[in-house]
Amino acid sequence: MTATAIAEEYVQQTRVFADRVRELALPDISRYYWYHTIDLGDGLVTPGLYDYRETIGDFHFPDDMRGMTVLDVGSATGFFAFEFERRGARVISVELPSLRDLDRFPGQDVESSLRKIERMIFPDGLKLEGLRRGDAERELYQCLLDGPFQFCKERLGSRVERCYSTIYDLSAEKLRAAKLDAEFDLIFVGDVLVHTLYPLKALAALAPLCKGSLVLAQMLPEGPQEPPAMMYVGGDDPDEDHISWWLPNKSCLTELFMKLGFVQVEEIGWHTGVVRPGGHPFRRIILNARKQMP
Repeated sequence: MTATAIAEEYVQQTRVFADRVRELALPDISRYYWYHTIDLGDGLVTPGLYDYRETIGDFHFPDDMRGMTVLDVGSATGFFAFEFERRGARVISVELPSLRDLDRFPGQDVESSLRKIERMIFPDGLKLEGLRRGDAERELYQCLLDGPFQFCKERLGSRVERCYSTIYDLSAEKLRAAKLDAEFDLIFVGDVLVHTLYPLKALAALAPLCKGSLVLAQMLPEGPQEPPAMMYVGGDDPDEDHISWWLPNKSCLTELFMKLGFVQVEEIGWHTGVVRPGGHPFRRIILNARKQMP
């Protein structure tokens, strides 16, 4: 499918979604940013940038997840969290407490992150003055992360529990204090590490919480995957927040997992697709790090 066809399909899905929201007399969500495409029933399908519905098999998650506890890190709109729940798991969805908790390069201010996110949410140059009254950061957070997730959760009648935390601050103590599970059969981390300035610290926070497998999906840097190395992708402009920072290569990720107590790291496949509406292709490795040998 051409980039033009992908964009046209996305625009049409957005229109159908908006029409269906009005038909069902649901609250105005026209400013929400849908990271994932999720079928909510009643002809209501969110117009997400990423549509994993036909490619979920690439991740090799168990079809029957009854009795499993799952941690979905960086859950965004919640496609994977709701899919794990549909398969029978008890799921905790982790997302940032606020946009001010995004990793920023030392010396960079919060406003640079907010400007980047605004351009991402409103790519057509929408005048933003009316949106910057009061607590702009909270309003953007609602449009980008919490509002879409809560809307989908309500429409699905979901029991997925939300934990608000940075990846660095996740701990068994914090989860227990919130009366949530603190050990997980499966931890899923999709497209998260690239947004962390300290990826080792992030993985070190997750490792003690995992008693089964940690599945990670993300881009790899181009070029050799040996020796272990990370590529910096944050740019050199002090006034521009890139939001993405590091790309570890495959051998680096493997050794980090082993250092953190995982006993096997297996490449279980690759996930490919396009980001809508622009049609930009992506290709991401899928690694399964296990605490015990299968």
